[in-house]
Amino acid sequence: MFAMSHEERAVAYRIKGLTKVYGDGPAAVHALRGVDLEIPAGELIVLLGPSGSGKSTLLNIIGGLDRATSGQVYFRDQELTALSDAQLTRYRRDHVGFVFQFYNLMPGLTAHENVELVTEIAHDPMDPDDALALVGLHSRTDHFPAQLSGGEQQRVAIARAVAKQPAVLFCDEPTGALDSVTGRAVLKVLKDVNERLGATVLIVTHAAATAAMADRVIHFADGAIREVIVNKSKITPEEIHW
Repeated sequence: MFAMSHEERAVAYRIKGLTKVYGDGPAAVHALRGVDLEIPAGELIVLLGPSGSGKSTLLNIIGGLDRATSGQVYFRDQELTALSDAQLTRYRRDHVGFVFQFYNLMPGLTAHENVELVTEIAHDPMDPDDALALVGLHSRTDHFPAQLSGGEQQRVAIARAVAKQPAVLFCDEPTGALDSVTGRAVLKVLKDVNERLGATVLIVTHAAATAAMADRVIHFADGAIREVIVNKSKITPEEIHW
C-alpha cells in the first residue's frame, strides 16, 4: 500500500491547501488556513509558534489522528486525506510513532512492559530492551513509572514510540512538562533517534530555543506558515538554553 520509488523517499510529506475549521458560522475557528508544505524525509524539524497557531493541528492531521476540512496530504505516494478510518489506523500502526507532553504510561507495568505493548502489534519491532537502551534506560527496564523521574518517564515514552521503528516520529511539546536540564536530555534522545534510526522527527514546541538544533524550522502564526528556515549551522541539544 505504501510502496514508493527511490526518488520519492526524499520527501516524507506533501501538503497542499490544507485547511481545518472547527465549528460553523461566525463562531468557527480556522485552525489551518490553506497550508502548503513539503517535509523532507530523514530531517529533524521543529514546528514553532504560539498556542493556537495551528502547529499541533497540522501534526494531528498528518499523523492520522484528525481529518482535514479540505486540502490534501500525501505520505510518500499515498494520499492520507483519501484513506478510510481503517486505512488510517494501519498507517499509524505501521509508519508513525507519537510522543506527547504527558507520558501516558501504564502505571501498573514496568518500563519494559510499557514498551512491549507496542512491539506486540508492530510489523518489524525492536526488542523492548534495545529500545530502552537507545534512550539510555538499559538499567531501568524493570522499574515502574512511579519509580522513575519525569525525564525518565518521557524517555520510556520515546522508547515505546521508536520500538516499532517508525518512519516518522511526531513529538507534541515533548519537553513541556520538564525542567531545562531534563528537557535537553530528552531532546538529545530525539536527535539520536533521528540520526541512528533515520526517522523523520517533527517536534511541535513554543520554546524558540529548540529551533537551533533542527535541520529545518517551520514558523506558524494564525493557522498559516509564516516562514520556513533551513539551519545551515546547528547547535547540539546540550547547548540549548531556555
